[in-house]
Amino acid sequence: MAKSMSKRYKECLSAAPDGKLGMAEAVKAIKGFQPTKFDPTIELVLHLGIDPRQADQALRGSISLPHGIGKARRVIAFCEGEDVDKAKSAGAAETGSDELIKKIQGGWTDFDVAIATPAMMKSVSRLGRILGPQGKMPSPKAGTVTGDVAAAVAEYAAGKVEYRNDDGGNVHVPVGKASFDEQKLIENITAFIDHVKRLKPSTAKGTYIKKVCLSATMSPSVQLDVA
Repeated sequence: MAKSMSKRYKECLSAAPDGKLGMAEAVKAIKGFQPTKFDPTIELVLHLGIDPRQADQALRGSISLPHGIGKARRVIAFCEGEDVDKAKSAGAAETGSDELIKKIQGGWTDFDVAIATPAMMKSVSRLGRILGPQGKMPSPKAGTVTGDVAAAVAEYAAGKVEYRNDDGGNVHVPVGKASFDEQKLIENITAFIDHVKRLKPSTAKGTYIKKVCLSATMSPSVQLDVA
């Protein structure tokens, strides 16, 4: 059954501009929607001309946006020895090896990002069925499997963004908060779009970036003109 739209959403939808908008226009429109009682997250969605079934066309990685995303992230680290203290000092909410794995196997997943050392991945791989569907499984491509655990923890705790395409060839990523000033949002959006452009797979055919939309939590989206 389709969910009915709230009164606020309907009012925002009626005020939403039609057609493709320039970057500044789009940001202004999103920030101009009727305010909420909280600070909404601004999300960017790119529909790409890739074949998600082909491994050489899949996009996955991470990026630190120029102005962050306005949210501290809860990070854990699978590590041993001296890396435990280093990860804790860098801001890890939880650290450890077998005991941390058992905690997650028991149902605890109250974190946003998991970092692991290469040596820990043989054990951490047991969590694939739990963390994989949540997008929290450590991965070398995303920079969450690394020998420098402390640096990775610090970056992700500060808001480093991890992204990956879905089965429809779409990439979703937060680019800030509605409280950000317009220029900061524009610079974050531009940085991510430029980043994705540089990653265009050589085997992708036709139009690479087919559609780009910007939205805020509980608000309709507007389409960007990024030609």
